[in-house]
Amino acid sequence: MLILILGIVVFLGVHTLTAFRETRMSLIERYGLQTYKGAYALVAAIGLALIVYGFIRYRAEGLIQIWTPPLWMHYLAPPLVWFAFVAIVSRRAPPGRIRGWLRHPTLVAVKSWALAHLLVNGDLGGMILFGSFLAWGVFDRIAVKKRGDEGAPRISEFTRGDAIAVGVGTALFLIVLYLHPWLFGVPAVLA
Repeated sequence: MLILILGIVVFLGVHTLTAFRETRMSLIERYGLQTYKGAYALVAAIGLALIVYGFIRYRAEGLIQIWTPPLWMHYLAPPLVWFAFVAIVSRRAPPGRIRGWLRHPTLVAVKSWALAHLLVNGDLGGMILFGSFLAWGVFDRIAVKKRGDEGAPRISEFTRGDAIAVGVGTALFLIVLYLHPWLFGVPAVLA
């Protein structure tokens, strides 16, 4: 469990650095943008590797069950994860109404994904992992709003970017849904 927690601290810690604009700018001025980006990516990758390894070890040692989520929550998770995929794809798709509506689609995707998994995982490790990501998403959204970053501009009509976000997001969702048992050892939906 300690490896999992260390990974979360490292991964979300480096991502939280962006909320502290003066510190971030100081590091960029001191080391240069490319060095900053390289170090940021390396630390994030180390954190992610620790999370994956730590969660695998935690599961292998036996889940620490805190509560059993009600069956109906398992039906809420897939639409929330589908929405997360559409949101994250809208971030890179051409500008569209979805991206403008969400303003900060990556943060929306993280929160939706984390909430979905938090609803259906009543074990301590799952609650720590997904709860941390949800809390970070809420924190970062507040930080973004405080610094006046309004995010993507609103667009009144649907565009090609929206079609791409929905189409590619849905395709990725279905692929992960299918591969979830092999990738993560548990089915994404109850039979």
